Amino acid sequence: MSDTLRLHTAGPTLLERARDLRPLIEREATAAEAQGRLTTPVVDALHEAGLFGIWVPTPLGGAESSPRELLAVFEELSYADPSTGWVVMATTLENGTAGAYLGDEAVARIFTGPRMPVIAGQGTRPGTAVREDGGFRLSGQWGFASGMPHAQYAHSLGAVEGTDEARIFITPIEDVKMLGNWDVLGLRATGSIDYSIDGAFVPESQTHIFTHNEPLRGGAIFRLGVLDQALICHSGWALGVGRRLLDELSRHAGARAGRPGQIATSDAFHADFARAEAAFRAAKALVHETWDDTERTLDAGRTLDVRQETMVRLALNHITSTIAEVARFVYASGGTSALRDGLIQRLFRDVHAGTQHITSGPQVLQECGRELAGLAPGQSWMLFALEA
Repeated sequence: MSDTLRLHTAGPTLLERARDLRPLIEREATAAEAQGRLTTPVVDALHEAGLFGIWVPTPLGGAESSPRELLAVFEELSYADPSTGWVVMATTLENGTAGAYLGDEAVARIFTGPRMPVIAGQGTRPGTAVREDGGFRLSGQWGFASGMPHAQYAHSLGAVEGTDEARIFITPIEDVKMLGNWDVLGLRATGSIDYSIDGAFVPESQTHIFTHNEPLRGGAIFRLGVLDQALICHSGWALGVGRRLLDELSRHAGARAGRPGQIATSDAFHADFARAEAAFRAAKALVHETWDDTERTLDAGRTLDVRQETMVRLALNHITSTIAEVARFVYASGGTSALRDGLIQRLFRDVHAGTQHITSGPQVLQECGRELAGLAPGQSWMLFALEA
């Protein structure tokens, strides 16, 4: 294995651009939720700011941000609106991994034009791929394709018939039948619809092995593989939404200061707010500690060991469960203001939609505990489980 790959850092510009978009994203959030997808002004602004290219390898004109830079951008966008942050984290991950792992012919087709492509789809429940001269025939039905209404390409997991080899297939959006079915509690504006593909031909260069972690282009971040890179996405999202919840409750309480019987005068509320703030900050610190350690390892030309793989999973699980508790506290403290349609209600719903993601599921937490307790000797992480 080559030890020459290093992390690339993009600098502060993209974070500053993301921060500058907050007023627009906030203004458009209600309309986006109503229509079940991000609004055109927001999508155009994200393109103009270069944010769909934050993960794309630098040889393809992308920023190829480091894990900590990605965390900060996703945190900023998710603070402005959880659905916007979710769409950007999902599609930029798929843009970046396509740029890193696809063949040269595919990259020449996809990464051209005045704007970065948007790639959306689903990589956990496989369709079926039949090998054919020069490529594969892909069929299947997938769900939770966040950002698909804005995409030019689909990213879909498929199992190769006869071998069960798991591959990612990148197909033009014209090969996709959009099925809708995004009637959900929260994250409504992500447009995470179901979709199907029926026998589309996919050239081999537009596929890569799902577990691939040696990039054809780009630096050390791509040695994490698709799944570990996805942990960056969800961790950054949780950081942004958790911070926004606490800030909104602070504003809610402050606006009622001086009125008798309000939470601003409650000693119990003061203590509970302090506990919530401490819990969130502690979970945030764990996220940053684990990714700081990961960056040092990657920049030294190494890959993560089992304990580091455990910790990035545990940090995500912990920040996710923490913001779920924060959301319940904020909702209960918000009284009838939280009950009615508005920002606190939407944040509450969005958090509880985000906690349902497989990357933060109970199996992952159990496996983390087994490894940390020394009960998984000689085992390694395979997606969400430890195996010999």
